[in-house]
Amino acid sequence: MAVAKKFEFSKLFINLLFTVLSLVVILPFLLVIAVSLTDEKALTQNGYQFIPKSFSLDAYRYLLDAPDILFRAYGVTLTVTVVGSLAGLLLTAMTAYVISRQDYRYNRVTTFYVFFTMLFSGGLVPSYILITQYLHLKDSLWALILPILLSPFNIMVMKGFMSKIPHEIIESAKIDGAREFRIFFRIILPLSTPALATLGLLISFTYWNEWFNAMLYIDDPNKVPLQLLLVRTLNSIEFLTTNSEFTGQLGIDLASFPNSSARMAIAVLAGGPMVVIFPFFQRFFVKGLTVGSLKG
Repeated sequence: MAVAKKFEFSKLFINLLFTVLSLVVILPFLLVIAVSLTDEKALTQNGYQFIPKSFSLDAYRYLLDAPDILFRAYGVTLTVTVVGSLAGLLLTAMTAYVISRQDYRYNRVTTFYVFFTMLFSGGLVPSYILITQYLHLKDSLWALILPILLSPFNIMVMKGFMSKIPHEIIESAKIDGAREFRIFFRIILPLSTPALATLGLLISFTYWNEWFNAMLYIDDPNKVPLQLLLVRTLNSIEFLTTNSEFTGQLGIDLASFPNSSARMAIAVLAGGPMVVIFPFFQRFFVKGLTVGSLKG
């Protein structure tokens, strides 16, 4: 009886703990959505509330005043995220597979070279010169993809996973006549599904949230990604709210101007799509973990 009660208490404590952690994550996001749908005057009078006392879509009307620009920015971000995630994941897996092979003569040297880049980087100025002067990628989507295409941290994580795959599997495939590319794509990648799913999610989040490289390399308004567009919009809102003389000459009423609500609407527009997509991706992510564990 004592063991059963202790087990029930532990189970109750774990459930309660995860419930609290879930609320800590969900409630702030719900508050952001509620504030984005609240009238600015109501926010000034009552502060942030989960249930808006005065419902308003002024913040979204302000941000969606030019929908073509927003949809084009979504298209640029989606293209960069998809292409960058697939290419980055493939190159990460190929690099990690090479340095995880014990029969690779320069295993230690190459691993140290990858690890060394985690400690030091070339810096902003050499990177800018490389992208613009040598690779001539100014105003190109490749300028958003290449700088973060490979991460040494992701390579080391993938290497640690692939190192656990028995080398006998590779040897038996070679005996059966399989070449290196066939071994990699038909055997190694399916066995590495859990690591691929995890790193794929991290890489896609990195590309989706990236805006600094776009600020450096993109001047063409038709190639501005979503995050940079929203950053510029946020800066415009801040400029209008901090320069009352300028806005007064334009006849803008700052009391009704969607300042706080527009900031929250920006957060919803920037992170909303990934929040919606993630539950569907998570289903395949969990399935990949199960399949990987069974194959292991």
